[in-house]
Amino acid sequence: MDKVNIMEKLSLFDEHWSPKVVGELNGQYVKLVKLSGGFVWHHHDDEDELFLVLEGTLRMEFRDETVTVEAGEFIVVERGVEHRPVVEDGEVHVMLFEPASTVNTGNVRNERTAGEEWV
Repeated sequence: MDKVNIMEKLSLFDEHWSPKVVGELNGQYVKLVKLSGGFVWHHHDDEDELFLVLEGTLRMEFRDETVTVEAGEFIVVERGVEHRPVVEDGEVHVMLFEPASTVNTGNVRNERTAGEEWV
């Protein structure tokens, strides 16, 4: 049972939109990701996602509304809901909780589709 230092793990990578696995529990991955700019519209057929903002401000866009998520807040995006994370200023650090089967781009496959990478 090893503890994980979140800030240390975040210091190990610089790329954006490329989640890194830092833990696993009950078939769920705990991931860290750095975000900047906008992402692709997508949804996940079978998985809910939890976005916990550690630093910065995340704008989660849905087709019918936009939710601003500040540091210390989280949002759960339910399976099947089309969404697009956006960062307007600088960089945002996010912790994700999601099933291990979750692909970051959901139903879309493109250059931002990330594989499983542990740090």
